[in-house]
Amino acid sequence: MNRKTALFVCIHNSARSQMAEAFLKHHASDLFERVESAGIEAGELNPLVVIVMAEKGIDISQNKTKKAMEFVAAGTHFDYVTTVCDEANAERCPIFPGIHVRQKWFFRDPSSLEGPEDKKLAQIRAIRDEIEETIVNWAEVLRLKNQEA
Repeated sequence: MNRKTALFVCIHNSARSQMAEAFLKHHASDLFERVESAGIEAGELNPLVVIVMAEKGIDISQNKTKKAMEFVAAGTHFDYVTTVCDEANAERCPIFPGIHVRQKWFFRDPSSLEGPEDKKLAQIRAIRDEIEETIVNWAEVLRLKNQEA
């Protein structure tokens, strides 16, 4: 099987794209040889996202945030480029070189959450679980396509 490459892009590479990258590596390493994430702008890793991912047994505490333009400037090719931000910001995603599948998945932004930490954690867990479910379902579809090919 020809393993693919994937890039997840959000605004700051601080939460949603980091979770999507980690879940794809966790659930579909058999399908992907390279998985990255990046932001339209550089940001800082959201510490609450680190906590909720650790609850799933996935450590992203040492991850660094990256800018999507770094990959564009390097001419890096990805088979799949997936934006994981809201609709308005998905349109700000840069154009990547080469032929690839471009996907748009819309998830709520953890940095926009308000209230006490326990309330934010609960909402981030819901976003995390939605991202994981989307990744697992996508991986299942890709596996079926590979079996048919």
